[in-house]
Amino acid sequence: MVTAAALLLIWCGQIYPAAAKVPLPRPRPADAPSAKADPSAAPEERSAELPAAAPLSACRLALTESIAMAPSIPDIHGPGGCGGEDLVRLEAVVLPDHHQVALKPAAILRCKMASAIADWVRTDIASLAKSLGGIITGLDNFDSFECRSRNRIAGAGLSEHGRANALDVRSFEFADGRTISLTDRTVPRDVRETVLHSACARFSTVLGPGSDGYHEDHIHLDLMERHNDYRICQWSVWDPLPAIAPVLPASRPVEAPRRAGADVPEAGKPDAGETDSSGQPAEKPPADNPPTKKRR
Repeated sequence: MVTAAALLLIWCGQIYPAAAKVPLPRPRPADAPSAKADPSAAPEERSAELPAAAPLSACRLALTESIAMAPSIPDIHGPGGCGGEDLVRLEAVVLPDHHQVALKPAAILRCKMASAIADWVRTDIASLAKSLGGIITGLDNFDSFECRSRNRIAGAGLSEHGRANALDVRSFEFADGRTISLTDRTVPRDVRETVLHSACARFSTVLGPGSDGYHEDHIHLDLMERHNDYRICQWSVWDPLPAIAPVLPASRPVEAPRRAGADVPEAGKPDAGETDSSGQPAEKPPADNPPTKKRR
């Protein structure tokens, strides 16, 4: 007698026939590269496969967070030699007393230029601020990296700004709210001259008012390398303008002698400089032989 289980198997075989055989993929060749890193490989072998990171420069190692907030940024390679390597974004200079001098806005500079700016602010400008009874807190960055020609003149050579090797400074801010503009005539002359001498001692190029007409409202600083270490320091520290316009010169006195080359008055006409007792122009006396009328 056929059991119920046998009937169930017969019924399932009729509904689900045997599946056809599916071909399997070919075995992976033995010389094929591995899809995954071999976990059994030594750490040295795995790290050798990755590109080695460029070593940090001596400048980058020295420019620590105790001196400046200046994170590294990727190299820039633009047209015509624009850009540079070993670049940083100088956000603030850290003073020896741990106060920070913020650059507004942050400056894109080569590490050596950023280090020179930091040393200048930490040493010279902070000392000047202390002598003025204040603490420096900000530096007005007028321009840093910009891929352009000198003074934006078409056809001129690449500016040091295009090499991330220059900084334009307009003013310094103090903790008490004061602002010292480096080109303001009302700022005491000795203060501006102190900044002038310190900048020219540290940077190879210093341009300000009176240099070329393009730097009347800011100071340009850069570390351009020239033959025989030639340096340029052109910044005229102008005196303040007079508060009151000068008085015009007085009119020429009547009794003053005649100027050389002055016009001689015509005969019969009073000289402009001759007057009578009432102050009116004096009349000339009539001639001895007055002209007679012509007979008709």
